Amino acid sequence: MPGFSRQLTNSAPVFAALGDGTRLRLIARLTASGPASITRLASGGRVTRQAITKHLRVLEGAGLAHVRRRGREQLWELDAKPLAGARASLEMISRQWEQALGRLKTFVEGQD
Repeated sequence: MPGFSRQLTNSAPVFAALGDGTRLRLIARLTASGPASITRLASGGRVTRQAITKHLRVLEGAGLAHVRRRGREQLWELDAKPLAGARASLEMISRQWEQALGRLKTFVEGQD
């Protein structure tokens, strides 16, 4: 399963980035509202703009977000492509679990 191992390795930064509640909330806000400035992303929350910036940089490092300039404003956008790869990894793991449980069921039922 070299391809599976490589896919998991490629998805690891995405899973690491998603492993934080603040980053998940940022992804949810970017999904719901589209591109947004750090000021807008920090509004209404208890997280500082500096902390938001650090979390966005982690998302950027995982390929989940990128920044673009519009005039003097920097807008952060979600890039959902890496999520598709992570989802495919989870689906492969799920299939493996189903196969393993099927083998276990066959084994246990064959013991009667």
